[in-house]
Amino acid sequence: MPSDIFDRERAPVERSKAFIDGGRMSGDEQRTAFSELLRGYEKLVKETSRLVKFSDRNEERLKTANVVIEKQRAELSEYAENLEGKVAERTAELAVERTKLERLVRLGTVLGAEHDSSKLMEMILEGARDISNADGGSLYIQVEDKELAFQIVQNDSLNIRVGGTSGNQPTFPAVPLFDAETGEANHRNVVSHTVHERHAVNIADAYESEDFDFSGTRRFDEQTGYRSTSFLTVPLMPRSGEVIGALQLINATDPETSAVVPFSPEVQGFVEALAGQAAVALDNQNLLAAQKALLDSLIELLAGAIDSKSPYTGGHCARVPALAKMLAEAACDATHGPFRDFSFNEDDWYELHIASWLHDCGKVTTSEYVVDKATKLETIYNRIHEIRTRFEVAWRDAEIAYLEGRLAGERDADELTAERDAEHARLVDDFDFVAECNIGGEFMGDDRIERLKEIAARTWVRQFDDRLGISDDEARRMSAVPEAPLPVTETLLMDTPGHIVPWHDGKVPYQDNAYGIRMDVPENAFNLGEVYNLSIRRGTLTDEERFAVNDHIVQTIIMLNQLPWPRTLRRVPEYAGGHHEKMDGTGYPRRLTGEELSLPARIMAIADVFEPLTASDRPYKKAKKLSEAVKIMSFMNKDAHVDPDLFDLFLKSGVHVRYAEQFLAPEQVDAVDINQYLE
Repeated sequence: MPSDIFDRERAPVERSKAFIDGGRMSGDEQRTAFSELLRGYEKLVKETSRLVKFSDRNEERLKTANVVIEKQRAELSEYAENLEGKVAERTAELAVERTKLERLVRLGTVLGAEHDSSKLMEMILEGARDISNADGGSLYIQVEDKELAFQIVQNDSLNIRVGGTSGNQPTFPAVPLFDAETGEANHRNVVSHTVHERHAVNIADAYESEDFDFSGTRRFDEQTGYRSTSFLTVPLMPRSGEVIGALQLINATDPETSAVVPFSPEVQGFVEALAGQAAVALDNQNLLAAQKALLDSLIELLAGAIDSKSPYTGGHCARVPALAKMLAEAACDATHGPFRDFSFNEDDWYELHIASWLHDCGKVTTSEYVVDKATKLETIYNRIHEIRTRFEVAWRDAEIAYLEGRLAGERDADELTAERDAEHARLVDDFDFVAECNIGGEFMGDDRIERLKEIAARTWVRQFDDRLGISDDEARRMSAVPEAPLPVTETLLMDTPGHIVPWHDGKVPYQDNAYGIRMDVPENAFNLGEVYNLSIRRGTLTDEERFAVNDHIVQTIIMLNQLPWPRTLRRVPEYAGGHHEKMDGTGYPRRLTGEELSLPARIMAIADVFEPLTASDRPYKKAKKLSEAVKIMSFMNKDAHVDPDLFDLFLKSGVHVRYAEQFLAPEQVDAVDINQYLE
């Protein structure tokens, strides 16, 4: 309201007040003042009326505003209540999604740690069903790019568990990826279509789908009374991009009502994420399995080559792993005694498997003629033929001497004949003796060695240069002796400097080594001397050749220690390299005692001894019966050559019988009274 109206009308009021108070005013002044006062009063009435109307209008406006405010307050309250409900609903949804995400993360961790393919596939399907709340599902693996084979099948309503750890193998026919007649891609089946197209297929109701052939599903439902409705099929596609299989879920169910519902886009996203993780885990496992199969094949290929390299080793490299495994299983099964706490996990078993197959890999470096040396004079060939030729020459020399004596006519013919015949008889007898010495035996006494030396001292005349047509190595060896002018008189049996084969570059091996080798190393690599070899007291091998044969275990240790073994296989060199050690420390190549050998290494030692004792494919010996082999093992046990506890376990657990039944010929398997050998 304007405030200046009071300021303008205040002057007439003041004059009127002054008049009333006794002031003097003229008549005109009185009329003027009264008129002004009247006009001011009228204005005041009008302004007051206007203000009253304005106030009334404002009151209506306030009432209207209050009504609007109350209405908005009610609407806001309702909206707040709705918002609170929506927030609670969304919070619950987020909690569910968070739970699923946590499950997905946990599943990814667990899947990456699982090594058993059957368990892994089972976990994949169960995890997908858990995330999607699916009633059933199947997992397929692609086979040779031709078909999709069922691996796992589950259905809660029908109580079906097939594949995985269930013990029931899938019998459902595989899904072909291509039409058998036309060769075209199979897109009628939703699973094969998913694999070909490399993307997920989400079907709300299979009975209403016209894109795929669900006739098989319908027949299954008719037979079981089931109703297959919603389907979610996802390809299993690892990082390489190659589809390796598919995951199919059936009948998503509402967690609250248990009603069958379609698979939501959110659920599909989680399942696809899980399928990606699962595909990577499966692919990694497939790659590891393929690498493991390749490694096993290469190892068995090497072992087979070693066995076929010499008929004297037969199937040794293949049978030792089988026997070692039997004995290790017996130790794991023991519930009392020294092995009650012994156990192997999957990695331990594979470590023993690899070690037992590679225990003789060093034999690839051993010369065949040494391993197969059947006679004392044998190298690449049997040198008895060379010596026989010298005896043939001596025979002819005796014949020539007889004929020359007859031509000279200076001696009696009968005397010459008797002398020739005696020489011939002596040569025959001496060669027979030399040939007999060439065959290795259990023992050769001093008297036989002395006679051999006497025969060796006999001479013959060489007319040809023995340094023609020889190798550089042999020429260097023979250069130690000056060449004599022809003809040369030589002994029938010789030990010459040319027979000595020195170590390569003159370096005696293992004098300073990082492998703890403690073998007695001979002065030379080989000694091919004829008298030297024929004087071998036991068997057919010289000390040098025996070292060469035994050196295979050193080469095994060196070869295996040079390989970059993973952590789970780091003990392979130790297991494989200890099978010639003895409990009393007299074995080779490191002279370890039983306390210094691990149990697997001691198991290997028993397997490596028992196998050749019972082998029937050795051309140099007759196969022993089971009882004979066990008896020999008992002597080795008494001499502290094998582990006594393992030997007892070997007998008590019946490993010797199980091995015999599997690998020995029927005529070798006889009864064994083990009580006489048990302590």
